[in-house]
Amino acid sequence: MLSHTDAQTVSFAIWAVALPFVAFALNLLLFGKSKIAALISTIAIVASLVLAVKVFLSVWNAPVIHAQTTWFIIGATKVQAGLLLNNLSVLMLLLVPVIALPVHIYSIAYMKADEGYSRYFRYLSLFCFSMLGLVVVDNLILLYAFWELVGFSSYLLIGFWFTRQSAVMANKKAFIMNRIGDIGLLTAIIILYTLFGTFDIQALFGKDGFVQLSNIAAGMWAGPHSAIPAVWQYVAFAGIFLAVAAKSAQFPLHTWLPDAMEGPTSVSALIHAATMVAAGVFLLGRVYPLFIESELTILAIVGAFTAFMAATIALTQNDLKRILAYSTISQLGFMVLAMGVGAYASSLFHLVTHAFFKCLLFLVAGIVIHQMKHIKDDSNLDIDPQNILYMGGLRKKLPLTFIATIIGALALIGLPLTSGYLSKDGILIQAFDWAESRGAIFNIIPYAALLTSWLTAFYVARLVVKVFFGEFRLHKANPHIHIHMGDGSWLYKAPLVFLAICSLFPLFSNSPIFYEDAWIYKSFLPSNFLARENLYHIIIPALVNILAVVVMYAAFAIYGKRNAWAFPQAGLLYRLSFNEWYIDRFYSRVIIKFVMWFSNLLYWFDKKVVDGVVDLFTNMGIALAKLAAWLDRNIVDGLLHLVSAVVQSIGNFARRFQGGKVQYYLYSMLLVVAVVFIFKMIF
Repeated sequence: MLSHTDAQTVSFAIWAVALPFVAFALNLLLFGKSKIAALISTIAIVASLVLAVKVFLSVWNAPVIHAQTTWFIIGATKVQAGLLLNNLSVLMLLLVPVIALPVHIYSIAYMKADEGYSRYFRYLSLFCFSMLGLVVVDNLILLYAFWELVGFSSYLLIGFWFTRQSAVMANKKAFIMNRIGDIGLLTAIIILYTLFGTFDIQALFGKDGFVQLSNIAAGMWAGPHSAIPAVWQYVAFAGIFLAVAAKSAQFPLHTWLPDAMEGPTSVSALIHAATMVAAGVFLLGRVYPLFIESELTILAIVGAFTAFMAATIALTQNDLKRILAYSTISQLGFMVLAMGVGAYASSLFHLVTHAFFKCLLFLVAGIVIHQMKHIKDDSNLDIDPQNILYMGGLRKKLPLTFIATIIGALALIGLPLTSGYLSKDGILIQAFDWAESRGAIFNIIPYAALLTSWLTAFYVARLVVKVFFGEFRLHKANPHIHIHMGDGSWLYKAPLVFLAICSLFPLFSNSPIFYEDAWIYKSFLPSNFLARENLYHIIIPALVNILAVVVMYAAFAIYGKRNAWAFPQAGLLYRLSFNEWYIDRFYSRVIIKFVMWFSNLLYWFDKKVVDGVVDLFTNMGIALAKLAAWLDRNIVDGLLHLVSAVVQSIGNFARRFQGGKVQYYLYSMLLVVAVVFIFKMIF
C-alpha cells in the first residue's frame, strides 16, 4: 500500500506522461488547423516538466516507488500494470520535457510559415507522450506498446513533408528497419515471460534492477526456474540487441538515421537528443541485469565499431544535418560501448549530457539552414541550403548562433569545462581499465574509442570552419547576391542560450575535471567504481584533450586555408568515407535485391504451386460436380422418368376400361372370371 506522499508522486508522474497526450487529443479533435495548437502543446510540455521536476525531487536517491493494479486476467495468469519510479526512470522522465520544451519554443518560430503547423504540434505532443510513457511503465507489455508508439511517432515526423519523395522514402526506411528491431524485442519479451512467468520488470530484475538474472552457471540460466538451457539467454539477448541496434542506430541497423534528416530540423533535434534514439540506450539500462559477460563484450565491440565507423563517415560529408546525424550514431556507439564495458553510470551520464549539446547543435543547424533558404529564395539560386560548401563566414552574421555552436562543438568533442568532457572521460577511462583485465586483444576497443574521439574533434572543427569562418562562399562567387541574416527572434535565441548553459559542466558537477563528482554518476553507484589514483585517470584525459586540440588546429589549418596542403579528396579511404562505407549501397544491391528475388520466388511459388494445387482441386471438384450432374440427369432422373412413363402407360391402358359402356364392363368381368377359373384349374 502506497503512502500518501508516494501516491501523490505516482499521480504527478501519470499526469506528466498524460498531459502531452491530452494536448495531442485536443489539437486533433478541436483545433484541427488552428495556430493555437502550438500554444496548447507548449503549455502541456511546460506542465509536464513541472510535474516531472516534482517527481524527480521525490524519487531521486530515495526508495523505489512501484505502483501496480491488475490489468487483465487470462485463465490463472494475472497481468499487472503500473509505474516503476527509480533513478533511471525519473531521470529520463525529467530529461524528455527539459529537452522538448526548448524544441517546442523554437518550433513556434521555425514552423510558423508551414502549412502543416498544427499537424506538426500534434505529432510532437504524441512523440513526447510516447517517450514519457516508455520510461516509467513497469512491465514489458506496456514497454513494448510505448516502444511501438515512439517508432510510429517518429515515422509521422520524419515523413512530415510527405509531398517530398525523399521524405516518404526516409520514413519508410526508418519504419521498416525499426520493425526488425521490434520483432527482436517482442521475441525477447515472449522468452522472458515463458521462462519466468511474469512481465513485471521489478520481479524480473529485482528491486534495484540487479538481482535475479545476473548469474549463469554450468551452462544453465540461474533464474526462478531451474535447468533452463542457456541458449534462451542468448536468444533473448539477440532480440534485445536488435531492438537497441534499430532504435539507437547501431551497426548494422544504423542507416535509417542519416536519411531521417528529411524531417524538420526541430524534429531532428528531438529525435537525436531525448526521444527516439535515446530509447535504445534506456532499454539497455532497464534490462541490464539480463546480460552475461560474453554478451556485454559483444555490446562493447559493436559500440566501438559503430562509433568509429560513423566518425569516419562524418569526416567527408557536406550535408550539415547529415554530419550531425553521423555524430549522433557515433556518440550512441560510445554509450553502447560503455554499457558493454560495465560503465553503466557513465553510459547514462553521457546519454543525458549528449541530449543537451546535440539538441543545441541541431537547433543551430536549423537557424543556419533557415537563413540559407532565405538567400536561395531571394536570389533564385539552385543550391542545397544544407550543403556546408556554400556557407562560410557566418559568425559575423549570426553571432549568438556562432557562440552557441562553439559551446555545443566543444561539448561534443569533450573538452574541459563542458559536460561532454565529464561523461566521455568516464567512458574512456573505464574502457581502458576493462580491457587491461581481459588481455591484449581487448585493447582494440578502448583504442578505437580513443581514435574516434580525435576523429570527432576533426570533423566537428571542419564543420565549424566551413560554416562560420572564412568568407561567405556564395557572396564571393556572386557579389550581387542579396544577403539578409540574423539570429532571429527570442523564440530562436532563448532555446540556444538555455541549451548552451546546460552543455557546460556546472549543471552536472562542481568539478570541471573529475567525472566521479557528477551527481548523475554517483547516484547510479556503479559496481566497478575506479579510484582516482588509477593511472588512467591522468593519462587518458591528458592524451585525449592535448591531441584533440592539435587535431582541431589541423582541421582549421586545412579548411581555413592557412596551409598550402589540403585534405585528399580522392583515394580509397576518402571514397569509403564519402560513400558511407558502401553499407547502404550493399543493402540496396544485395540485401534488398535478395529480398525482392525471394519475394518474387514466393510469389511464383504461390501462383504456380499453391494456386496450381488449389486450381487442380478446383478443377477436380468441377469435374466431379459435372459427373454427378450427368448421373443425376441421366441415371437418377432417367430411372424416375422410366417409372413415370410405365405408370403413365399402365394408367392409360387401364383408363380404356373405364369408357362408360356396360357391355365392356360385362366382357371385363367375364374375362376376369375366365382367368381365375383357368388359374384354378392349372394350380
